[in-house]
Amino acid sequence: MQRLAYENEKLAHRPQGHSGEYFVVCTLYYTPMESGFTFERGFDATPVTRPGLHGRAYPRDFLASVRKEGFGRLREPVNGCNYVRYNGGNSYTFAKHAVGRGIATRGGPRGLGYGVIIETPDATVRQVFGSTRWKIVDTGGGLRRWQIDLYYGEDEPLGPGRFMARPRGTTFEYAYSEGRISK
Repeated sequence: MQRLAYENEKLAHRPQGHSGEYFVVCTLYYTPMESGFTFERGFDATPVTRPGLHGRAYPRDFLASVRKEGFGRLREPVNGCNYVRYNGGNSYTFAKHAVGRGIATRGGPRGLGYGVIIETPDATVRQVFGSTRWKIVDTGGGLRRWQIDLYYGEDEPLGPGRFMARPRGTTFEYAYSEGRISK
């Protein structure tokens, strides 16, 4: 956080100010797949239900991961819905599509609001995500200032515990990058 604050303060104090350029930390979010939450892999796969699931039960750790990530991919569709969505509190609902496939930022930093296109030229970001150009599709309070959360895709989790928030397909944790508002 200190490095982010320092680099952004330097940018802000230039004669032209930020001018659409920021120094950001890129993190990752993904859509966890129910199929990866098994006892054999070390997860708490105890079937539980929650309000909004109409009595259907899912692995406890899967619902915990959906709570953190926002959506989860179901093994079997429910009434044409392939996803479960966290609604807040202790409530979930079924959804036909996962939304928010782009980047999320914290609401507040001027210039990094909903709908803005931002480019992150970091080579690691390009390699892991296959893109350096992103549209901000969510602004939430769960992120820190100067953090952008990049959407990875659907995957099974890397493992139980703190690894539930990481997909199996990458070891990416974070990368620092310039972030330039694209016009």
